[in-house]
Amino acid sequence: MTFLNIAFPAASALPVSQIAISAFAVAARPLLGLGILATMLIVFKPMLLGMLRAALLVINPKKSREEKTATRNLRNMLTIRRIANDLDGTSPNMAAELRALASRG
Repeated sequence: MTFLNIAFPAASALPVSQIAISAFAVAARPLLGLGILATMLIVFKPMLLGMLRAALLVINPKKSREEKTATRNLRNMLTIRRIANDLDGTSPNMAAELRALASRG
C-alpha cells in the first residue's frame, strides 16, 4: 500500500470493481443469449411449426382416401385369410368359406 491509496481510495478499488463487473458480464452473457433465443422462438413459433409440418409432409405424405380404403381392405383380407388358416384343421368348411370371402376382396 502506498500513501496514494489513502489519498485516492477509488483508484485502489477500481480493479476490484472491474473484476466484479466482468464476472457479472460473464455470467449474464449466456442468460442474455438464451433470453434472445427464447424470444425469437416465441415470435417465430407459427412459422417454425409450419415449416416443420411442410417438411414432414415432404418426408411422409398423407394418403388419399382411396389409398386408405385399399390398405384397410388388404388388412381385412389378410386377417380373414389368417383366421381361415387357423380354422383349417378344426373346421375345413368354415375355412373354405372364409377363403372365398377373402378372395372377393
